[in-house]
Amino acid sequence: MKRTNTFEVVPLSDADEVLLRRLLDASAALWNEINYERREHYADSDADVWDISEYRGRYGGTLGASTVQQIERKNREAWRSFFALQKKGEANGKPGYWGNAEDGRELRTYIRNTSYSVEWGEYSRLEILVGQDLKEEYGLGYRERLWLEVRGEPNWKEYDKQGRLELFWDETAQTFRAFQPVTVDNSRLAHPLADETAALDIGANNLVACTTTTGTQLLYEGCDLFERFRETTREIARLQSLLDDGRYSSHRIRSLYRRRTRRRDHAQDALARDLIERLHDEGVSTVYVGALTDVLDTHWSVEANAKTHNFWAFRQFIDRLACTAEEYGILVEVRSEAWTSQECPNCGSTDRTTRHRDTLTCPCGFEGHADLTASETFLRRHQNSERSDWRTRHAVSRQRQTDVARPMARPVRLKWNDHDWSESPRSCSNEERTNPQVASVGR
Repeated sequence: MKRTNTFEVVPLSDADEVLLRRLLDASAALWNEINYERREHYADSDADVWDISEYRGRYGGTLGASTVQQIERKNREAWRSFFALQKKGEANGKPGYWGNAEDGRELRTYIRNTSYSVEWGEYSRLEILVGQDLKEEYGLGYRERLWLEVRGEPNWKEYDKQGRLELFWDETAQTFRAFQPVTVDNSRLAHPLADETAALDIGANNLVACTTTTGTQLLYEGCDLFERFRETTREIARLQSLLDDGRYSSHRIRSLYRRRTRRRDHAQDALARDLIERLHDEGVSTVYVGALTDVLDTHWSVEANAKTHNFWAFRQFIDRLACTAEEYGILVEVRSEAWTSQECPNCGSTDRTTRHRDTLTCPCGFEGHADLTASETFLRRHQNSERSDWRTRHAVSRQRQTDVARPMARPVRLKWNDHDWSESPRSCSNEERTNPQVASVGR
């Protein structure tokens, strides 16, 4: 099983920081040269994209031959991915550059698994290989490596094998960070405590609404996160409008793009971890996630498209969720959730219901939280999916009320504070039936 340790890296002196920055800057320059050559070959029908110049002679003294090789390999992987997406009709641009000399390069490098080591303990440290020219300039011995302090507890201190290290400067947090891929033995995985099921409704006003067969409901609020995402997007558009003709980006614009992405990814990483840990405690063994394509097919709008595609990066989130769930032996399945956000759980109607912001109402008298109701309907639907098709399930919507046998507890609201998800003192009721004729109807 492959996993990733993420940690902060801190140089031990000012000289070490300058050395590290030069190493990362040279890596970016190498990437740009390789990428430029491949882009030129791509535009020339007689040239071969994979046939590039030899760069070890020029960059080996700064980076070390193995790091030159890893950056060449990483660029080759980026182009293979581009061609694979192009074949599917999904490519949205050739591999890009890591900044430029004028506006500043993205400080990033990739180090072969045999060219670095990490020691965990009270004083954790990372040792990385640098080129011989830099060693001599900064007084490092022939076999000596650059030592860096490591801060943060890794998820996986014990592993069977380490992969290629990614080391970069995080502009948002103003610190150096590292991603260390590791291979972990499956025997270290946890196991579900029971055989319960959960269903997730994905959105942007509320990032995730979750219902479990234990009667628990969780609501991860996303309005603040999405508004910050839109503010950054508007600022990017404003800066782009000020660019000179022929220019499409700038150092500031690229920085905002990276900040926007990392802020979103950080919140989603933490959400996946928090959610899966809570579900594991509930004894959940299977999680159903609604496919966003169904939502777009039935409720497409410019704002919905921005929320579900640009903000959510759905495939990336599902991969992150499944990866975290695997640690606890929980299975994640993407299933159709068509019409669950419009279906009344009381009478089964989809064409008479009205959704206004977070509220779903029906002429039959039902009124409840739209996203939580959708996740509950989604859960009931797929509990029966192995024994009946959608039309049959729709016809027996009233009977479906008994599928989730336990009553729903008061939903737990969670808010993001830029560091973690914490329970909000404000709670919500999932259902409030305003029609007195149906007020006494239970689940």
